Amino acid sequence: MERQKYWKNRKVFITGATGLLGPWIIKKLCSYGARVVVLLRDLDPWSLCAQENLLEYVTVIQGDLLDYHLLLRILNEQEIETIFHLGAQAIVGHANRSPISTFKSNIEGTWNLLEACRLSPWIKEVVLASSDKAYGEQKTLPYTEDMSLQGIHPYDVSKSCTDLIAQSYAKTYKVPVAITRCGNFFGGGDLHFNRIIPGTIYSLLHHERPVIRSDGTLIRDYIYVKDVVDGYLTLAEQLQEKELAGQAFNLSTDKPLRVIDVVRAIIDRMGISDLQPIITNRASNEIPAQHLSSKKARDVLQWSPQWGFDKGIQETIIWYTDHFMQAEKKLKKYIERFGEGSHAL
Repeated sequence: MERQKYWKNRKVFITGATGLLGPWIIKKLCSYGARVVVLLRDLDPWSLCAQENLLEYVTVIQGDLLDYHLLLRILNEQEIETIFHLGAQAIVGHANRSPISTFKSNIEGTWNLLEACRLSPWIKEVVLASSDKAYGEQKTLPYTEDMSLQGIHPYDVSKSCTDLIAQSYAKTYKVPVAITRCGNFFGGGDLHFNRIIPGTIYSLLHHERPVIRSDGTLIRDYIYVKDVVDGYLTLAEQLQEKELAGQAFNLSTDKPLRVIDVVRAIIDRMGISDLQPIITNRASNEIPAQHLSSKKARDVLQWSPQWGFDKGIQETIIWYTDHFMQAEKKLKKYIERFGEGSHAL
C-alpha cells in the first residue's frame, strides 16, 4: 500500500517506453494510478505496448531524444516529477555496425534529457539505465559499483559515457539522478530475437535448433524483467530520502550462467530435447565473463530479486508460447480477408 500511495497521481516520464523494460514499468505504474507520459519515436505493431494497448492509458508524445527543446517542453508542460530514462540503442551488434547512431542516441540523448532536467523545477528523481557493459572488462569478478568504467567497444563506451554524464549532472548541478546497472534482463515482449533467450524460445517453438553465436562459454547475468521493474521503482522511491543522487546500483540475481546452460535450461523446460543448439562461435567484441554483485542494492535499498531465473524463464516461455499462438490466429484472419499471398498491405 505504501508503494501505491507513492505513485498515485505522480507524473512520470518514460523514455524508451516501447523496449523490453518500458511496457512492464508502464503496466506497474498505471496499476498504482500514476500519470504516465511516454516519448515515442517508433511503434512496432508486435511490441508489448501495441499488443496490450498500453498506450491507451498514457500520454504519448511523438519525438526523439535528440530533440532537446522537445524534452524541455515535455518536462515543463507536463510538470514531470519522476523520470525513467530507458531510451537507448541497446543491441550490441547494431552498435558495432553503426557506432555513430548509437553514440548519438545513447550519449547525446542522455545529456539532452539531463540538461532539460537541470532547468526544470519539477523533477524529484531520475532513474537512468546504464549497463554491466559500462564496466568494460575487469580483472576482478563480480563487478562492484566502485570499479572504474572502461568500456572499449561502441555499445560499452556509450554506456560508460551515459553513466559518467549522469554522475556529472548529479555532482555538479544537483540533478537528482541515480543509475542502475543490470546484466541481461529477459521476459515477455523482447522482440530482438538475436538475443539468446527470446531467440532460443523462438527457434524451439518453430521446431528449429537454436543458434549460439559464441562458443557457449560466455558467462553473464540474467535477470527477469519483473525483478528489474521492482528494482527501478524501489530506487526511485528511496532516491530523495536516502540522498542517492549520483550513485549507481547493480541489479543482479548474483547467480551468473554460461550461455550454453541458459539454452539447455530452456530446452529442458520446453521438453524439446531433440533440438540441441548449433554453436557457431562467430561472436566478436564479446567479453568472456561479466557478472555483477548486487550487495549494495540489497544493503542500501533492501531490494532482492523475487522471481529469479527459474520462475522468470518459466513465465517467459509461457508468454512467448501465447504470443506466437496469437500471431498465427492474426495471420489466418489476414489470409481469410485478403487471400494468401495478398499484397493488400
